[in-house]
Amino acid sequence: MALAHNLGFPHIGRDRELRARHWQVQKDAGIELLPVGDFAWDSHVLSAGDQPFVLNWEPLFEEVEHAKALGHAVKPVVIGPLTYLWQGQTLGGDFDKLELLDRLLPVYDQLLNRLAALGVEWVQIDEPILAQALPQDWKNAYERVYNILQRAPLKKLIATYFGGLEGNLGLAANLPVDGLHVDLVQAPEQYQTILDRLPAYKVLSLGLVDGRNASPCDLGKTLGLLHEAHERLGERLWLAPACSLLEIPVELAVQKCQEVAVLAASLEQDRVAA
Repeated sequence: MALAHNLGFPHIGRDRELRARHWQVQKDAGIELLPVGDFAWDSHVLSAGDQPFVLNWEPLFEEVEHAKALGHAVKPVVIGPLTYLWQGQTLGGDFDKLELLDRLLPVYDQLLNRLAALGVEWVQIDEPILAQALPQDWKNAYERVYNILQRAPLKKLIATYFGGLEGNLGLAANLPVDGLHVDLVQAPEQYQTILDRLPAYKVLSLGLVDGRNASPCDLGKTLGLLHEAHERLGERLWLAPACSLLEIPVELAVQKCQEVAVLAASLEQDRVAA
């Protein structure tokens, strides 16, 4: 059966009780793997020289422990290291942000190993800049970064959204991780190519529910599109909204989760009936 998951849910700050209710409403809507720590990252400043990286992951670890204590299957969400650098504001003159990469990577290695120690099976690593045209040195950095981070003993889903992979499709498909999420709302044309080029061991998460539009998904049309993916991937097919639901009202976010779950259930019914 295709797994229904979510990339992110409207953020509610540090209110533990409300956070717990938000996890439960996603589960009740049919989401099987819940995003945890899916808060919006504040803007950050990068400086050259001896800048240390001390990212505060403690709220994420706390949420993982809280959700697991409530019996939820969780998928922590973190910003990818290259997207973190790309989006950072520079201080102290113009410099190559990639010069900071070797100081940042140990922080991510510690993060992933700590999540593994907490019993996390899957982590979602958001790398939306893969949907942009990237300089060659940044493309080269992707291969190096994930060859290092793949050592941590948990499964990694790279999430891309707000556009298609285009010239980065081969790069993203072949990164040494366990899964890839693609946005088929913004870039439906990449569907067939990603199906053909995805390595046989990887999970493919398809974002076919528009996370920024109140209009409901055309379930019949979308199911027709999904049949080939389901036949080829089986349990390696995951379904999700095309992007995080952080920025929309809770009621609409629940609707989007329900649409994803209906798609997954309908695929399973078709499989059983066949």
